[in-house]
Amino acid sequence: MRIAVIGLGVISKVHIAVIKSLGERIVAVCDNDEKRLEQYPEIAGYTDYERMFDEQEIDVVHICLPHFLHTQVILSALKRNINVLCEKPLCIKSEDIQAIISAQKSNSAQLGVCFQNRYNACVREVQRLLSNKKILSASARLTWHRDKNYYAQGEWRGKKALEGGGVLINQAIHTIDLMQLLLGMPKSVICKCDNLSLKGVIEVEDTARITCNGENSFTLIATNAALSDYPVEICIQTQGEQIRLVGNKVYVDGKCKICKEKGILYGKAVYGTGHGALISDFYNCVKTGEKFKIDAQAASNAVKIVLAAYQSSGEEIPL
Repeated sequence: MRIAVIGLGVISKVHIAVIKSLGERIVAVCDNDEKRLEQYPEIAGYTDYERMFDEQEIDVVHICLPHFLHTQVILSALKRNINVLCEKPLCIKSEDIQAIISAQKSNSAQLGVCFQNRYNACVREVQRLLSNKKILSASARLTWHRDKNYYAQGEWRGKKALEGGGVLINQAIHTIDLMQLLLGMPKSVICKCDNLSLKGVIEVEDTARITCNGENSFTLIATNAALSDYPVEICIQTQGEQIRLVGNKVYVDGKCKICKEKGILYGKAVYGTGHGALISDFYNCVKTGEKFKIDAQAASNAVKIVLAAYQSSGEEIPL
């Protein structure tokens, strides 16, 4: 297939490494910084993605751009019937969700979103363990460290209009996606956000506590204000046992089961090994016509929860 990549920042390196490992051909790259294009002198480089779409024959485009640019590039690609694989989040505005879903339905191109943690062996094991079990309670915790140097990596980071928010829409959205995948979509959200360690550096939250109410309610605490990173932890109490997911380990009533990941780790350890499996699965769906599971509708669930959390300010917001 003929692949293009838009946005040549940190996460693009993961995508490009996976693309090459799968033996697919990158025909074009695009970034508004011409110096980044120089990293790939053997590939056609563009600073204008519309021009790239017009001049190149592209089967799949990977969108690795700042959050606020996702919607416009997704819609432009789908209009041309180009298959799209977009980094999370799908978008940062509620009005964009239906526009993207409608665009996906109006043509035969596929749209996928990178919630790669769904492909981790430990997550699939928890899905297996929860099959046909009554859930009594559930919680999740994300405790990471992000400082001013992290936010200085890009002018869009830490700005409400450009990133859409802070720890919830950037880091914790992966865990939120897993919680709604494992437990079902909640009916309402209550949230309190705060900036505990980065006042004057970012204009968004570094810490948040969410309660999601529904058939299987859950709470989530997320912070970037810790002194160091810890593995994400999910705890689910069923009628018969307690299941805890910590990193790549699953504990059932305290007994540990290490789930060996088959994939290669690309980039940061916190990304997990799911990128390779997700991208391979998406390409296979494009080639065979099978529907990719993490499409606009599926990926919008986590966005809806996050946007409701931002709207909440301690009040219950229906979904």
